[in-house]
Amino acid sequence: MPVAVSVAHEATSEMVVAFAKLIPQLSSSNPPPSLTELTAIVAHPGCHLLLARDEETNTIVGSLTLVVFPIPTATRAWIEDVVVDGDARGSGAGAALNTEAIKLAKSLGATTVDLTSRPSREAANRLYQRLGFELRNTNCYRFSIH
Repeated sequence: MPVAVSVAHEATSEMVVAFAKLIPQLSSSNPPPSLTELTAIVAHPGCHLLLARDEETNTIVGSLTLVVFPIPTATRAWIEDVVVDGDARGSGAGAALNTEAIKLAKSLGATTVDLTSRPSREAANRLYQRLGFELRNTNCYRFSIH
């Protein structure tokens, strides 16, 4: 399946439907975003919501969020919420999303692109390593605000 990746410039009802299918494949603890939430993400100046589309059907088969932000030591980028529909896995959508995110981060002045991936996501981890991501020896902490 040929895949095309683009940056979303506006939130649409098509995206709401696509995320209703994609988000449960990524997280069982978070609901899919509403049109209002997608609008806020797309409008945020540091967020870049990338969509992968099956070029034959023009349907959304995956997404990735790239966040680019300046800090005192450099401009950094972070990839979050990478998800490819189960039926489209192995199509190159994940690689295409990440490759496009890296290009975009570079064009926006980022010096590094970071991401996290659970060890159990073996195929995803192999993909990241194939793309040139290096495993860092660091601790990842999370403080949950409820």
